[in-house]
Amino acid sequence: MTDELNELYGVRPEEFTARRKELSTAAKKRGDTEAAKEIAAARRPTTAAWVVNRLVRADETAAPRLADLSEGLRSAHAEMDGPRVRDLTARQRKLVHELVRAAFDAAGLDDPAAALRDDVTDTLQAAIADPDVAARLGRLEKAERYSGFGGFGPSTVEPVSRATPKASKPVPQPEPAKPAEPAKPAEPAKPAGPSAADRRAAAKRVKEATQEAKAARSDHDRSDKEAAEHRRIVATARRRYERLLEQLSEAEHEVDTATARLESAEEAASAAADRLQAADAELAEAESARAELDG
Repeated sequence: MTDELNELYGVRPEEFTARRKELSTAAKKRGDTEAAKEIAAARRPTTAAWVVNRLVRADETAAPRLADLSEGLRSAHAEMDGPRVRDLTARQRKLVHELVRAAFDAAGLDDPAAALRDDVTDTLQAAIADPDVAARLGRLEKAERYSGFGGFGPSTVEPVSRATPKASKPVPQPEPAKPAEPAKPAEPAKPAGPSAADRRAAAKRVKEATQEAKAARSDHDRSDKEAAEHRRIVATARRRYERLLEQLSEAEHEVDTATARLESAEEAASAAADRLQAADAELAEAESARAELDG
């Protein structure tokens, strides 16, 4: 049963309905009514779901890699290990990007629409965050999206309670002295301004942030230029590839035509050889008969 459903969710979406009917009918014929019902109830996957299903069939390491990353993230969040969470989050982005590209390669989709790419990306991220989605990889029916945190959220930490100090016993006060001359009200203290050290620290922070922003902008611009150049190279290579395919198709047509003509010529040559052989035999017999008459 599992094998039949796995096979069913491995076919292309446009072939799904026909294959589902074939498998359900086969199950009925062998008397397995439960399997027939389950197969008949299987829903045709969306294109995004089929792309992800195709990925886990083409690459047996995809699902385990997603599961390992999910386990690591859950552990890091549970331990509130900030540096490890950041490292694993960066690895998550890299892995999802890599698997999205591999998924479309496996599906044979060279230029997927942005919406389809987003659905596949969201589904792979959901497989990391949600064990239920991960368990259905290979037999997904639709694109998945994970909006909650689940086990990835920060652990709830109860605040440490502080005991309320007991009230102290009143201390006897001395008898009031004779009233003295009223003191002049003290002038309110002026708030202290930022220290020189604070100013230096703030200036240093601004300088470092400025340098980092400049470096990030430069890296961004360089990456954009490299991406644009690679897009140009890919477009050129694709056009050349298409031209080569056209030339190959034309060459194959020429080969087929020449082969057909060769076969026709060989048949004609064979027929001519048979005719020549028969004519030679007839000539030999005629000459032999004449020689007998002359003798």
